[in-house]
Amino acid sequence: MTQTTIVFDLDGTLVDTAPDLVASLNHTIAVQNLAPVGYDDLTHLVGQGARVMITRAFALRDVPLDEKELPELLERFINHYKAGMPGESRAYPGLVAALERLAAEGFTLAVCTNKLEELARPLIEKLGLTHHFAAITGGDTFPVRKPDARHLTGTIEKAGGHPARALMIGDSINDILAARNAGIASIAVPFGYSDTPIEHLGASRIINHFDELTVALVNELVENT
Repeated sequence: MTQTTIVFDLDGTLVDTAPDLVASLNHTIAVQNLAPVGYDDLTHLVGQGARVMITRAFALRDVPLDEKELPELLERFINHYKAGMPGESRAYPGLVAALERLAAEGFTLAVCTNKLEELARPLIEKLGLTHHFAAITGGDTFPVRKPDARHLTGTIEKAGGHPARALMIGDSINDILAARNAGIASIAVPFGYSDTPIEHLGASRIINHFDELTVALVNELVENT
């Protein structure tokens, strides 16, 4: 029987990246003299990768953005963000213990994030988490990204799993919709950056701490999907 694959989102799910995202975004938009954004703005900005985050920051400040300027701004963001890794970004409490607990049961673990793969991989590596995951995919790994189901199912397949025995864990509507579109059970976490109340996302279950991510819960959700 195919082993269960558990797929995690990155920003706001595995790792609290808010301080470094805000710092790099403010560094980027400062070149256009935009007022800095704060943590409270982050929920409206993240979720679709750096390019969209920059675009949304300009919209937030009611400043028009010339599409021709976007590649240079994106490069400015990437260079600043990569240079500072891991910065203040930290794994959420209980995460490592949960990953070890699930791996010990034989579950396969993977990451599916809309963050660029060239940013996701070094961040995960610098936090000492890479060895936990059979696959790490970003927003540019496939032609599609979450909430498109193919981003999630492609990640599962890269990890050697099958969507029929899988679970998605995330903090935003993109994660939960990707799971729903793929016919996969989902768990939502409330400590991330969702701009929608977590109870309104429609996840199969909500956990408030990774201590609640038990083998029994995973089996229950996968078996009942």
